[in-house]
Amino acid sequence: MGGRLEGKVAMVTGAGQGIGRGIALSLAQEGAHVVVNDIVWDTAQATAEEVKRLGRQSLAVQADVSQSTQVSELVDRASEEFDAVHILINNAGIAVPAFITELSEETWDRTLRINLKSMFLCSKAVAPLMMEQGYGKIVNLSSKSGKKGGLWLTAYCASKFGVIGFTQSLALDLAPYGINVNAICPGTVYTPLWDNVLKDAYARKLNIDPEEVRDYYSSKIPLGREVTMQEIGNVVVFLCSDESSYMTGQAINITGGQEMT
Repeated sequence: MGGRLEGKVAMVTGAGQGIGRGIALSLAQEGAHVVVNDIVWDTAQATAEEVKRLGRQSLAVQADVSQSTQVSELVDRASEEFDAVHILINNAGIAVPAFITELSEETWDRTLRINLKSMFLCSKAVAPLMMEQGYGKIVNLSSKSGKKGGLWLTAYCASKFGVIGFTQSLALDLAPYGINVNAICPGTVYTPLWDNVLKDAYARKLNIDPEEVRDYYSSKIPLGREVTMQEIGNVVVFLCSDESSYMTGQAINITGGQEMT
């Protein structure tokens, strides 16, 4: 059952559903054991069980990765279970679309805390392990909204632009230790977040029916469709493998041509 990540230990935040779950499974398919983090225990456990069915070891850990004490406990449990963390995927995130005059301070703070501060906390906690190993791969989830501003997305875009700056700086800090740090910038992807939150909010801002939203956004993509979980996973696996050993500080678009810079 060999793969490009055979024997590596990966930690994926926000992996209970959506993109995080897809990435966790892609890593497992390539041979990695996976520490599955989510703020919701049931979804973390469900993803961990899926990883185990692929023949890999997995540990589910419930934690709010925007809280430093919980991050420390998460990393301690991962290192105790596997004695190493080779790969960190900073995926946990939220999106709450709102016009600027309707965007609450609490939502702004929560968005920056979950989408950006969590990456700082997790990277800081894992870095000593990777530095001691002389090896590590960190992949941060930004977005096409980290390259270009979007309507009703001031908090979200601020956080995702911040992810790219954080990635570049962290890559410079950790390069002397053999650690690669990169970001990915997915475009339109239909996840539970889309169905539960974004669809109705985007319908309001575009003044169209909620059932028209998906077709509207797909029509804006040069390749004519949304990105799949497997396609996102493919890029993450590449960035976590030795095939990308000379890449660091990059923010890779996976947008079907919507974003090219």
